[in-house]
Amino acid sequence: MFMGIDPGRDKCGVAILTATGEIKFQRVISTEELDVAIKNLAAEFEIEKVILGDGTTHKAAAKKISAAGLTFELVDEKHTTEEARREFWKKNPPSGWRKFLPTSMQVPPEPVDAIVAEILVKRFLHIG
Repeated sequence: MFMGIDPGRDKCGVAILTATGEIKFQRVISTEELDVAIKNLAAEFEIEKVILGDGTTHKAAAKKISAAGLTFELVDEKHTTEEARREFWKKNPPSGWRKFLPTSMQVPPEPVDAIVAEILVKRFLHIG
């Protein structure tokens, strides 16, 4: 299993995927809870490696990963937010009047950080 983390100042996206890209866990959590979440998820899933986005606050997240006894790999976060927004609309097609507005002009109604974490793992694994 691979844990993806999209680190941020206030919130982090976290996703656990298998080597084939199957999502086992996906959630947005507060940055303050990241260290506890890492430890709890590592106890629940057999984490082979953590895939960490190289963006905002990645150094602080890296310390928390290391403190949990896990190894990590940095992955380029370039354009992941745009990709995550597209993925969000694929998984949650707009309804009502919103289906007539191009999704490229819409902002998802919830944070996409957990989808970014998924994308980081898939980039690392070269899938999807």
